[in-house]
Amino acid sequence: MFKATLAAMSGALLLGAMAMPAVAKDKTIAVSWKTFQEERWKTDEAAIKAAVLAGGNKYVSTDAQGSAEKQAKDIEGLITQKVDVIVIVAYDSDAILPSIKAAKDAGIKTMAYDVQFEDPSALYITFDNIGVGRLMAKEVQKVKPEGNYAFIKGDKGDPNATFLFKGIMEVLGDAIKAGKIKNVCETFTDGWKPDNAQKEMEQCLTSTGNKVNAVVSENDGMASGAVAALKAQGMDGSVAVSGQDGDLAAINRVALGTQTVSVWKDATQLGKAAGEMANMIADGTAIDKLPGVAKFNLGKKGVEMNSILLAPTVITKDSLNLAIDSGHISKEKACAGVKAGSVKACG
Repeated sequence: MFKATLAAMSGALLLGAMAMPAVAKDKTIAVSWKTFQEERWKTDEAAIKAAVLAGGNKYVSTDAQGSAEKQAKDIEGLITQKVDVIVIVAYDSDAILPSIKAAKDAGIKTMAYDVQFEDPSALYITFDNIGVGRLMAKEVQKVKPEGNYAFIKGDKGDPNATFLFKGIMEVLGDAIKAGKIKNVCETFTDGWKPDNAQKEMEQCLTSTGNKVNAVVSENDGMASGAVAALKAQGMDGSVAVSGQDGDLAAINRVALGTQTVSVWKDATQLGKAAGEMANMIADGTAIDKLPGVAKFNLGKKGVEMNSILLAPTVITKDSLNLAIDSGHISKEKACAGVKAGSVKACG
């Protein structure tokens, strides 16, 4: 079923689904953000808002500021406002469940955006995060097929951290069992925060005597912290480092060679899809009748949900042009500080 979802969302079908005009009018689509500290959410919001307004609907949002308690209060307020659909980026996917029930009891539809919460009445829309984990691991393994690996995982309360690690282990598991790769450090990172990741990387370097060949970081923000710790030891550029999100600073690090890969999940594509699906839901379209929907049941509780999963893009030195040509980042920013002739896309 999981693979069927990816197939359903690929190629022309995705384009066709997203091109369908929204017919809802004067409905209110709300977004409950877990935090606005990460660079990418502003891009997501711009795309969601544009799609909602283009459908003739109203857009409102709240920022939980990294607090499960505040997010619950935010959603309570949105229910009081009698919004039609709430798109939720959950800070804690378990703590959010009473709020989802309250919304459902009030007749309000919900969407799990990028972060899964397991409720069968909601639409889960994101990128294929297990696939993202596979892609990160494959690119790091290409550069460092053997040696000591550090694994910097995301927040323990975010199921994406587990989905990503599942994909990572699908790729690296056999090499670990064979002893070619040694897992020397593995940790969850509170809030996915770069400064926490930097401390974790510093501790890892201390405990191993700087004997680390690769760092599998589950996002670009944490990769920045890992690279900072490596740089302090004069190791940046010699250790393979992964990340994902397509952060602009990360793409520059890829060009510079201090980060090996950033798996880019085009937030504009995801936001546009979510906004258009929210419009359709507000108009009365059943979630299981939305274009491109398939079943997903790989969460920790195995709850079956209707889902839309988009395919990500790998950004390495060899594919840097994809981010530049799409307009995601300017050539100047992507190639800042890069030695002439060292990266094809930079010239």
